[in-house]
Amino acid sequence: MHDVNAVIETDIPARLDRLPWSRFHTLVVAALGITWILDGLEVTLTGSISGALEQSPVLRFSGVEVGLVSTAYLVGAVMGALLFGYLTDLYGRRRLFMVTLGLYLAATAATALSWDFASFALFRALTGAGIGGEYAAINSAIQELIPARFRGRTDLAVNGSFWIGAALGALGAVLFLKPGVLPPDWGWRAAFGIGAVLGLGILLLRRWVPESPRWLMLHNRLDEANAVIGEIEKRIEGHRLPPIKDRIRLTVSSRNSMPNLVLAIVRQYPRRALLGFVLMGTQAFFYNAIFFSYALVLTRFYDVPAPSIGWYILPFALGNFIGPLILGPLFDTIGRKPMIAFTYAISGVLLAGVGYLFREELLGPIALTACWSGIFFFASAAASSAYLTVSESFPLEARALAIAFFYAIGTACGGVAAPYLFAALVGTGERGSVFNGYLFGAALMIGAAIVELLIGIKAERQPLESVARPISSR
Repeated sequence: MHDVNAVIETDIPARLDRLPWSRFHTLVVAALGITWILDGLEVTLTGSISGALEQSPVLRFSGVEVGLVSTAYLVGAVMGALLFGYLTDLYGRRRLFMVTLGLYLAATAATALSWDFASFALFRALTGAGIGGEYAAINSAIQELIPARFRGRTDLAVNGSFWIGAALGALGAVLFLKPGVLPPDWGWRAAFGIGAVLGLGILLLRRWVPESPRWLMLHNRLDEANAVIGEIEKRIEGHRLPPIKDRIRLTVSSRNSMPNLVLAIVRQYPRRALLGFVLMGTQAFFYNAIFFSYALVLTRFYDVPAPSIGWYILPFALGNFIGPLILGPLFDTIGRKPMIAFTYAISGVLLAGVGYLFREELLGPIALTACWSGIFFFASAAASSAYLTVSESFPLEARALAIAFFYAIGTACGGVAAPYLFAALVGTGERGSVFNGYLFGAALMIGAAIVELLIGIKAERQPLESVARPISSR
């Protein structure tokens, strides 16, 4: 047992932030960033196979039930984020990102064996719980392992990798749902095997990712933390590391309960709490409203065959992936506040414009897909910046829980109802009703941009301990 009253002094944060980019950081991004790929895969599969689920001789889902299973996935993600976020701060990043990936693997494989609506919804909820838990464990680990000057672009690129998974899901749906490839009712089941196979490979890769030295430091495990950093520094060849200037003093404190940590976040950082809620909630509604309903829009208003939906998702995914890659470095150079406000605002304006063209029947399915690709070039960077904001704005002791908390309340308030709402709007067959939903999403995004301009924080190129001092710092 460690002395809970011990005062320690360490240079661990400074040693992590002085490192140049290395193969170790590439390993971290590859092994941990898979979370977003898996989430993109799962979300896209559900959307791309919605027609197959409706036509399944076993399931025979209605349009509303398709929306409800998407909501079940999001509800599971919310609950998983809260539970595993708290456990991540308590027991460590590494232990929990192995557990959450294991839960995801089991649940997504079980989804392929579903026999009715209730079983499908349950397994989707458990899959979401695994992914939601991953968000907390993974984002906190990446934030704490990546040097400050690379943090913004890395976080946006990792979050943007969601769309690699989306592309895989779209291709899988096209392949497995193609008539004659597999027997009826087997195609959508086989599609869910993609995530299980991909996740199993990454589970092995994660064995090489160490525990966060910052988390070890906080729990007075300095020998382990120094050993981890020493191994990383040994891998840096051909670089002369700058001298260490900053040290930090911490009090190793006893464990805090989840309610106490949440109250500490809200009471000590009320403006950041409001900002995190607004950014997370608006992007959740924006994405879930449009993306979860896109397959329904294509089939209902454009008569696109269900097996062909995946081809329309691919360019959509491309725009979403390229946006954070190209815009990401600007969040580290121009700065967080101007770039976050710009990407949110332009996404809202463009959504309103495209929604109007949709209502007036001026866009065919290909033109509409091209428009969505352009909008989400910016919206993807905006959504990724929301996760970046909440993951670097709060103290080390509650970082994973903060990510989970704002993901949970943002998704619960802005995302859970969106798939059901837009499924109902599409179900009316009225373009005007869908347009009204788009206008609401556009207004939310523009409002979030205004909030960012008013209370956003400067975190670019700053050590995490400078952006938010640890609760235990002295």
